[in-house]
Amino acid sequence: MAYTPVDKSDDYFNTKLYTGNGYPTSGTQSITGVGFQPDLIWIKDRDTSGNSHIWTDSVRGNTKNIFSNLTNAESTKTDRVTSFDSDGFSLGADASQGVNDNGSSQVSWNWLAANGTASNTDGSITSTVSANTTSGFSIVSFTGTGSAATVGHGLGKEVDWIIIKNRNDSVLWSGYHRSVGATKYISINSSGAAATSSGMWNNTDPTSSVFSVGASNNTNDSGDGMIAYCFASIKGFSKFNKYTGNGSTNGPFVYTGFKPAWLMVKRTDSTNNWLMMDNKRNSANPMGEELKADESSAGNTATRWDFLSNGFKLRNGGAAVNGSGASYIYMAFAENPFVTSTGIPACAR
Repeated sequence: MAYTPVDKSDDYFNTKLYTGNGYPTSGTQSITGVGFQPDLIWIKDRDTSGNSHIWTDSVRGNTKNIFSNLTNAESTKTDRVTSFDSDGFSLGADASQGVNDNGSSQVSWNWLAANGTASNTDGSITSTVSANTTSGFSIVSFTGTGSAATVGHGLGKEVDWIIIKNRNDSVLWSGYHRSVGATKYISINSSGAAATSSGMWNNTDPTSSVFSVGASNNTNDSGDGMIAYCFASIKGFSKFNKYTGNGSTNGPFVYTGFKPAWLMVKRTDSTNNWLMMDNKRNSANPMGEELKADESSAGNTATRWDFLSNGFKLRNGGAAVNGSGASYIYMAFAENPFVTSTGIPACAR
């Protein structure tokens, strides 16, 4: 499959900051400036510990929420995200989790899929898919069978990062990362190291058309609804890879081929948090405010990274991101490609 170069990254992924105007008042608002109608919205209250990470998507519907820091089953909330809009999304007063608390600083990370769905029969399980082959992102809904199976993802390219949540049960999220391999999984709701299990991915890496699931309740429980977010690396737009720490404040430089707009890092050989940075909360190096995908904590200030025109550099020797000889995976999306399809270089910070 031929791929169209992504020269304008924020046509497909964008971080949007806003201030809440709802709870304890009855305020509602429309968030604009995303640049597209998002299919996946991930929101976190930056000010308040205890307010969970909220994930909602267009395949499950705007009232259906899951939480990356919790094992909880999907919940229904009609006054949280009330619609997906042409340039963003709308919010209700939300009295429970803080996506619109009055006066609170919020961050939303937004991805474009297809703004629609299609039935996919590439796998042994028929799936409902919203896929964007240009940006390498798809949302996949399917019903588990309880035995080893394959599921179509719609991207036409080998998938590098998958996150699955059982919508019906309170169980771990299950993550696949190509750098960790299909014999292991890593849970975005947990700080734990990568763990071995044949039940998650059936010891089989994804192909250009399907990903495999075993018999685990986490990825394929019989009769349960499953939601999967699938990402394929796209040159100049996204990268899902690994690096090894050196334990020094002059840490490794990690080449991505673009200036990052968003970065998440997880240590895989030991316990540590999923740490997230973006270029809207942090507009200059060294990058400061971090959030943790596996915790409900507010943003904390750290100086661990520089975002550069063609990758990122570690500026901290701590175990969370740069322990000596430690193994890390990362997930990154671009602000600008290092070189566009016209041959014009992007500017460094």
